Amino acid sequence: MSLQPRVISRIALFSALIYVLSYATAYLPNVSLVFFIVFAGGYLWGASAGVIIGLAGMWLWSSFNPFGPAALPLLAAQMIGASLGGLVGAFYHSMSGQGEAHPGTVRLILAALICTLAYYLPVTIIDAWLYQPFWPRLIGGLPWIVASIVSNALIFPLLFTVVRRLYPREGMLR
Repeated sequence: MSLQPRVISRIALFSALIYVLSYATAYLPNVSLVFFIVFAGGYLWGASAGVIIGLAGMWLWSSFNPFGPAALPLLAAQMIGASLGGLVGAFYHSMSGQGEAHPGTVRLILAALICTLAYYLPVTIIDAWLYQPFWPRLIGGLPWIVASIVSNALIFPLLFTVVRRLYPREGMLR
């Protein structure tokens, strides 16, 4: 895995963007641009860049969160779950035609669903395990997962136009 200096600077920028936009949307329940930013990083610069964006961005947000830092097991689950969105973005790029005028709303919603579940399933399980009682806490987290899936199903198709416009300039850095 060898990343060009320009890609490294973009990874840093997108990681910082995760922190800033998470801070800006902290009071909107389960509306998060994190998933899309990590997905876009994987789409534009490949799986390695997307995974690093997810790891670094979620570490920043979870460690310097205005509501307090996450417990270490929860932090690890958040970082791993967020980083999987970069893999989804890279896979989505490989499955879609680069010159496609309309990438398909259904495929973007499916990508949003996968990114959201890849994050929330491990995070919810670790949260329920840490803060007990396990089953009530796990079941209590399900409505929040659904809310996040709905918001991401709207965010991904709406914002993907920006990524598609960035690709001709940024895609050569892959």
